[in-house]
Amino acid sequence: MPGNILIIDDEDKLRNLLSRIIRLEGFNVREAFDLKTAKKMLEKDAPDVVLCDVKLPDGNGVDFVRETKTKYPAVEIILLTAYGNIADGVQAMKNGAFDYITKGDDNEKIIPLLNRAIEKIQLKNRVAQLETQFKKSYDFNNILGESNMILEAVSLARKVAGTEATVLLMGETGTGKEVFAQAIHHGSKRINKPFVALNCSTLNKELLESELFGYKEGSFTGATKEKKGLIEEANTGTLFLDEIGEMHIDLQAKLLRVLETKEFIKVGDTKSTYADVRIIAATNKLLLNEVNAGKFREDLYYRLNAFTILLPPLRERKSDIPLLATYFLKIYAEKTNPQVKSISKDFLESLKKHDWKGNIRELKNIIERSLIVSNGTELTVADLPMEFSANDSKSTTLSAFDLASVEKLHIQRVLNHTKNNKSETARLLNIGLSTLYRKMEEYSIH
Repeated sequence: MPGNILIIDDEDKLRNLLSRIIRLEGFNVREAFDLKTAKKMLEKDAPDVVLCDVKLPDGNGVDFVRETKTKYPAVEIILLTAYGNIADGVQAMKNGAFDYITKGDDNEKIIPLLNRAIEKIQLKNRVAQLETQFKKSYDFNNILGESNMILEAVSLARKVAGTEATVLLMGETGTGKEVFAQAIHHGSKRINKPFVALNCSTLNKELLESELFGYKEGSFTGATKEKKGLIEEANTGTLFLDEIGEMHIDLQAKLLRVLETKEFIKVGDTKSTYADVRIIAATNKLLLNEVNAGKFREDLYYRLNAFTILLPPLRERKSDIPLLATYFLKIYAEKTNPQVKSISKDFLESLKKHDWKGNIRELKNIIERSLIVSNGTELTVADLPMEFSANDSKSTTLSAFDLASVEKLHIQRVLNHTKNNKSETARLLNIGLSTLYRKMEEYSIH
């Protein structure tokens, strides 16, 4: 609990007395007889709490509070006065003073006040640490991977994060769409505002409408009081709509209005509600196919498709598996099986041969499951589920007559022709650059 205290008072006897009392409680104490000296001490090493007289030879303690709180907002200040002027007390509190007491009459309050001030500081520090940890947990640096495809996706996400553009994340289930959405939000100007997420596939039309747009009291049976929708809850922040392709087409028109006007109408209401919300949507479907099938509004598709980021499936970035597996080992070994410290080479090779239809989420579950059954200090193929043994028995060698072998050879020849210029190779092959990178990883072309 004890902290660093600065006492500012021009009365030597009182200042020395306070200093002795406070030191006996375990606090570190420094003394200043005027504001000029105190300000030099603050510049050199700001204390936790300042005890300051109101009337000083070179200034007023009430004004000092405002100046100090502006420059050192973390420092708490308790004002001491022999006059007990109420007006000064009110102004001091407005300026940011922790408290205001009368010298002599309130001496017994000083130590409890110091303890309360230190508790406040410690709580603020703890909250700041948690906020820092929280922000770091959603930082782009926590998106693991060194393959070209994931680095390209992260690069695009970083670029769009600082804008107000609507973002569409496309990728299979388990590829980390919400992780990307969180990173984009935490890389934006809205970082300190709400991030609200909703999976559109988990609710039927009526429930999704109520959850998303809110409702007025009495708008339907059971609506006993007005409820804010998630759009309103996310006001000034970000709304992440996962599986947007599952949203009923009738609700898509209401969402389109939010994107175009920042307004919507609650269920049972006749007036519009305003919400300044940035929308990040995600889907594992090809929305253009849904548009052609009449299941998704074309106007909403093009509004969402302003900036699209494709998240690669794990089977197309298998070079990242060792990094991801090691990360999950570190996370789960501590609480599941602390004796496991490493992963065997054969274990990693088996992981690379797997299809990973569940992507990163499936890999995480496999590592956690393997840790549970492991009896050693290293994860081995014996710790993997049965389906991995079946995969290992399949040959992965490309034959001379296999179409994949022909494709690999052709890509290698074009790369040699262009002296490993990826952009020129993609142009000559008439494929996208991301497709070229995917095929190079698939065929282990370096």
